[in-house]
Amino acid sequence: MGYAAILVHVQTHKEAKGRLDCACALARSFNATLIGVGAEMFPFLAPDYGYYAMQGEWFGLMRKTAEDNMAKARELFDASAVAAGLTGSTIWESGLRLPIEALAEASRGADLIVASGKHRQHETTYEDAPLGELVVTAGRPVLVTPHDAAAFVGDQVVLAWKDTREARRALTDALPFFERAKAVRVVEICGKGGRDDAELRVKDVAAALARHGVNAAGEVINGVGDVHDIEKAADAFGADLIVAGGYGHSRLGEWVFGGMTRDLLARGKHYVLLSH
Repeated sequence: MGYAAILVHVQTHKEAKGRLDCACALARSFNATLIGVGAEMFPFLAPDYGYYAMQGEWFGLMRKTAEDNMAKARELFDASAVAAGLTGSTIWESGLRLPIEALAEASRGADLIVASGKHRQHETTYEDAPLGELVVTAGRPVLVTPHDAAAFVGDQVVLAWKDTREARRALTDALPFFERAKAVRVVEICGKGGRDDAELRVKDVAAALARHGVNAAGEVINGVGDVHDIEKAADAFGADLIVAGGYGHSRLGEWVFGGMTRDLLARGKHYVLLSH
């Protein structure tokens, strides 16, 4: 089992380089098609107060800037694909659209989306795809690359287990990574009481992975259930990838993460694969 098509939003600013490099490396590793999306939009014109010429000029300049940015993104995508040896295994899609809409639509042809965990300081929905909304709406697993991280390895992987629909979805979505890993640790954080039930759950999940040929074992850790417990387990195991369910909700129309998911992304120490 593997990923046959990997999707990435291509931008030219330095914060986006890591995700493009990661997407190229994964596409080569899985012998997958790499789908690059160049998408950008600009704010709608303000109500007209009679300054027709000024607004028309502004519209033209903003459109040209967006088109120039996408052209540069295409050049970067092509150069990165060639450097990774992916010539003939790429697809490029672009247009004047909100990035989240373009990525969600393009995800129907992909198995995995590669995104960035730490965005630019002044990101906007006109140029950037909000990560929370991408995970919740795309219907595909999203691999989040940490800022300034070393190249992805994936020899040891931690599955942050919580007995929920999202975690079960993540278990299936991450199978290609699990099957390639040398070892997988299924970790559940347990508070006071309930350890016996937690031991049973991680044992069941590890057995399910073993039926796919994965070298997996369960581990129950006493803790409060915050991100430090999972990161500590991942560091002790030597894992650079944490797989987890992506838990989000809409707050006044904006998709946001809560709890451990938000903290994992905010700290940005590991690659994180999220499914919703």
